[in-house]
Amino acid sequence: MADKAQIQEAIKTQGEVVRKLKSEKASKDQIDEEVAKLLQLKAQIGGDDVKHQFVLKTAKGTRDYNPKQMAIREKVFSTIVGCFKRHGAETIDTPVFELKETLTGKYGEDSKLIYDLKDQGGELLSLRYDLTVPFARYLAMSKITNIKRYHIAKVYRRDNPAMTRGRYREFYQCDFDIAGQYDAMIPDAECLKIVHEILSGLDIGDFRIKVNDRRILDGMFAVCGVPDDKFRTICSTVDKLDKMPWEDVRKEMVNEKGLSEEAADQIGEYVSLQGGMDLAERLLQDQKMSRSKQACAGLSDIKLLFSYLQLFQVTDKVVFDLSLARGLDYYTGIIYEAALTQAGVAPVSTEAQNGAEESVSVGSVAGGGRYDGLVGMFDPKGRKVPCVGVSIGIERIFSIMEQKAEASAEKVRTTEVQVMVVSAQKNLLEERLQLVTELWNAGIKAELMYKKNPKLLSQLQHCEESGIPLVAILGEQELKDGVVKLRVVSSREEVDISRAALVEEIRRRTSEA
Repeated sequence: MADKAQIQEAIKTQGEVVRKLKSEKASKDQIDEEVAKLLQLKAQIGGDDVKHQFVLKTAKGTRDYNPKQMAIREKVFSTIVGCFKRHGAETIDTPVFELKETLTGKYGEDSKLIYDLKDQGGELLSLRYDLTVPFARYLAMSKITNIKRYHIAKVYRRDNPAMTRGRYREFYQCDFDIAGQYDAMIPDAECLKIVHEILSGLDIGDFRIKVNDRRILDGMFAVCGVPDDKFRTICSTVDKLDKMPWEDVRKEMVNEKGLSEEAADQIGEYVSLQGGMDLAERLLQDQKMSRSKQACAGLSDIKLLFSYLQLFQVTDKVVFDLSLARGLDYYTGIIYEAALTQAGVAPVSTEAQNGAEESVSVGSVAGGGRYDGLVGMFDPKGRKVPCVGVSIGIERIFSIMEQKAEASAEKVRTTEVQVMVVSAQKNLLEERLQLVTELWNAGIKAELMYKKNPKLLSQLQHCEESGIPLVAILGEQELKDGVVKLRVVSSREEVDISRAALVEEIRRRTSEA
């Protein structure tokens, strides 16, 4: 039974791993994963009774939302959708899975995070990774050349989730995109205005929006001596600057990507620069940068963008930052990313390369850019539809809103019930059902307790716990007089209201609240 002894030894070791994680207060996700391994080992050794035990948990990188969390989520969605609609957007929906080839080759090094579905003997399918590629496919298929649309739906990534920071394998994305041939930078500036409006409206703390342009990056790589075939891979490495210090990024460029040290150092000088329209003007005069036609086009557009952002009154939060790369392959022009800053606004410094600016960053909460070539990839005739868009990182925002709700004593209501219909005496179920029906028919949000003779106290307690503002009390006397006793839960004030005037009175009192 050497096998059994080995398994028992493995169980002992795994048990220690679990205990250590618990003592170190590791994340629930991590502990659950190790407990599952422990139970698998025990199942190998035990009889049938153990074999069928399984851990009740959600899949890695996913979560359930309880009513309180959903109430917060719905509030966030309504703020975001309100903003999208204010800017004249329509909405669409697309399937949760796409043909595998639709998604292949669009995401650069992130392609390895795509979930491929098991071959069912038909089409090869993958779960959507974002909403942008399906949108481009939809435009090409429907031969649409201009649309302003928003789309809120779940996407899937085989990422290593850090669920405490709002990173998941299944998560919502909220996208807003403008497709069509328009004059330079006007739609792009509106996308940044939308990010500014949403983040200000959600009141989740201070934020900064970094802006750059893919053409500036490519021009910078060219003048710094990066070979053409290394542009995209070096771009993916630069994109890590918000997570890693410059030293580590430089190491990856030189040791893993095979870039010369000289080229890496030249890139280092540029990616440390931050500023506004003034920086764009300075770079247009820069000896090296001005040699790149591409970079000059990008810099001129950044200048134009900032002039529109001034008119939109959002320049207080926007910074032109040459370290911003965004790793996705399909961007062709302007790119941007918004991050929350914990300790007030992060300083606009020229020393960002040492990670000083990043120490106050809470991670990206919105990002996007211009992708003029993506629709053409799907069009049989290669017809291009210029697009610019933004994606709101809704899960991060939920995490922050939930933490805020936990920290504040304020109760989050999970229902919208305006009034509870209660009885003060026994045998009044039929009368309660009649009254609640009258209220429902008049469009009032009402409920009653599902008991024939509920105690008055337990009915009132339910209102207090659920945050229901009003109680409509029925008793023998009220029925005789043709009135209903309306009680205000917070003040305990009671007034008799005639049955005919009840609906109006409930509306008046709940609209005031």
